[in-house]
Amino acid sequence: MSKPLEGVRVLSFVNALAGPVATMLLGDLGAEVIDIEEPNGRGRRGAPDRPPLPGVPDRPWNRVSGEMRRSKLSLTLDVAQPEGRDVFLRVAAQCDIMIENFSPRVLDKLRVNYDELVKVKPDIIQVSMSAFGKSGPYRDRTSYGPGIDAMSGLAHLTGYPDRGPGKPGPVLNDYNAGVLAAFSSLSALRHRRLTGQGQYIEISMLEAEVHLLGDALIGMQFGESSPMRTGNRHRTMAPHNVYPCRGEDRWLAIACRTDAEFACLARAIGRPDLVTDPRFVDVVARKRCEDDLDAEIARWTSQQEHLEAQNLLQRHGVPAGAVLDMQEMVESPHFVARHLFERVWNPEVGEVSHMRPPWQFSGTPTTLDRPAPRFAEHNDYVLRDLVGMSTNELAALDAANVISSEPRS
Repeated sequence: MSKPLEGVRVLSFVNALAGPVATMLLGDLGAEVIDIEEPNGRGRRGAPDRPPLPGVPDRPWNRVSGEMRRSKLSLTLDVAQPEGRDVFLRVAAQCDIMIENFSPRVLDKLRVNYDELVKVKPDIIQVSMSAFGKSGPYRDRTSYGPGIDAMSGLAHLTGYPDRGPGKPGPVLNDYNAGVLAAFSSLSALRHRRLTGQGQYIEISMLEAEVHLLGDALIGMQFGESSPMRTGNRHRTMAPHNVYPCRGEDRWLAIACRTDAEFACLARAIGRPDLVTDPRFVDVVARKRCEDDLDAEIARWTSQQEHLEAQNLLQRHGVPAGAVLDMQEMVESPHFVARHLFERVWNPEVGEVSHMRPPWQFSGTPTTLDRPAPRFAEHNDYVLRDLVGMSTNELAALDAANVISSEPRS
């Protein structure tokens, strides 16, 4: 049974994380993703995760897990050289979608922007992700996730009231933008099938993150004052916090939306008196006396093992979750039962564990079956079979350092 996007070909001209996330998701869905790597894109020493398999050539640059490169083909190409640009356009002519996440000036300088692509593939779909978009005074600025987190207003809301702004978790912005890029490209693909027309899609990573502000932004639009950092607390719910448990760096998250859930919590921790305590009789009172409430709950959690406390509260109908470290998360019986991690065979590494896509289709397979490609593994397939280049042409490109079968640095 074929995957949902089999027959779709994607040209992946990406860097950092947002672009690789977008094309990885499309590859997971079955698209043939041709990932452009610079000839010196992987250092010869690499960052090997493990020693080579017995009898396998010692090529450290291929011995990496390659989470963001899975489900893709590898084509090495120096697009900055005139010959490389010509090859890029010839490959693009064989593709349905091109995704890139460079600063707007980069594709203009390389002369591989949308205006050039439609000359070789009139119905191509191009998705561009840049930090600030293609217009406005910040157009040509560059930024990584922390800068976007700051300028979107999200970092201002993240952290504790008595401290400065905080970064809202690792690579949140990149994954958010990557998912939006994949989603929008599929919407454009649907439009093309209906009309025969391709199109250009622009995504500002800054604007994409503003959409995560939710009720904080809506409140501002209705004249509320700018919200401040609340730590792990909530505007209306109480209790709503992360509480210390027995052991080093062990914690439990608890959130109660209703009085009924709070009553369940009080019974579960052996404190039914909290329900009738004037400080906690309803959510308004609990919010007013939230410090006292958190102290009462922490007095109980600090004597509990975090996983046992989670299970106890869940049995009593209390929304609670143990804060898992990475090892605990990987070994979680829930994730094991749902096969969150799949093992894929890499011929130079052996079995590599990857997270499966966060979806499961009832009618089409979504299992992972293609590991991260070896460096330049698909040069011949792309350039000979798809583009139709000859052996002499490939040799000339290799001699000019436009392509490479091994990293050049």
